[in-house]
Amino acid sequence: AAGIPVVAVDLPSGVDVHTGAADGPHVQPALTVTFGGLKPVHAFGACGRVELVDIGLDLPPSDLLALDAADVAARWPVPGPADDKYTQGVTGVMAGSATYPGAAILCTGAAVVATSGMVRYAGTAATEVVSHWPEVIATSGHATAGRVQAWVVGPGFGTGDTSAAALVFALGTDLPVIVDADALTILAAHPEIVEGRTAPTVLTPHAGEFARLAGSPPGPDRVASARRLADRFGVTVLLKGNVTVVAEPAGRAFLNVAGQSWAATAGSGDVLSGVIGALLAAGLPAGEAAAAAAFVHARAADLAARDPGPAPAPTSAAGILAHLRPALASIL
Repeated sequence: AAGIPVVAVDLPSGVDVHTGAADGPHVQPALTVTFGGLKPVHAFGACGRVELVDIGLDLPPSDLLALDAADVAARWPVPGPADDKYTQGVTGVMAGSATYPGAAILCTGAAVVATSGMVRYAGTAATEVVSHWPEVIATSGHATAGRVQAWVVGPGFGTGDTSAAALVFALGTDLPVIVDADALTILAAHPEIVEGRTAPTVLTPHAGEFARLAGSPPGPDRVASARRLADRFGVTVLLKGNVTVVAEPAGRAFLNVAGQSWAATAGSGDVLSGVIGALLAAGLPAGEAAAAAAFVHARAADLAARDPGPAPAPTSAAGILAHLRPALASIL
């Protein structure tokens, strides 16, 4: 009450250690100092600046993880002297429509920027996509798209029969698939189309889409909620938010703390989907591809908000896309 900065030891009193929720009186620290290892509260709770102190604990491996810049750099596909455009991963994108061509432009552009390989677009916004990204090979549908190594399906795609057929086609292949936006709505109505799928699959719902898929909102324990949905469908689930949760089926979960909400803007998810798709095409495991993409996406949003800076200001999905390359350069 005196306005003096407070330092919390281990975690702020009154804040739930698993969820970061505070249902009653609680400490709001300027700094939290914890020891040995981080806990979920340090990502989800209002902890101020968090400092981790090594006190020599021999802790067992955790299945709750967070990638840092070095982790992302170690995983990001960088072409070697023997690589060509095919060996780096060919990303297929089914997104956008006559109503929402911008979704196709954002999603496809993000896939172009994320790797140095090839991007193939299949859909009704082919003309608009090529006008923005002339390096993309565009066709009117998946039947003529050619060989790809992963599919991105859903942003701005619509939920009609043609869109549903495209999703069924993608999920019927043995390729990695990321399901986003309108494709999640289709999947919520027809969950059987993903049953028994063994190829890497990533769902990227926001809270409303999660509720349609799971039958209820995520609730305060976002990690447990994402894990339940991942186990139910047998896929990797990326639950969007200021703290993004990536849950693998019966496996690890990754947290990405954005530190800001500049990415909470229309079209931002289309950019994220394109990046994940490119990483899947390059061969990254589904959980690591989603976690690494979320990290770079958040950094690009922060850079966009600070351009020309240094004081941050609202940005847009196009701004985030424009700053993907600087974000990657700062990491790689």
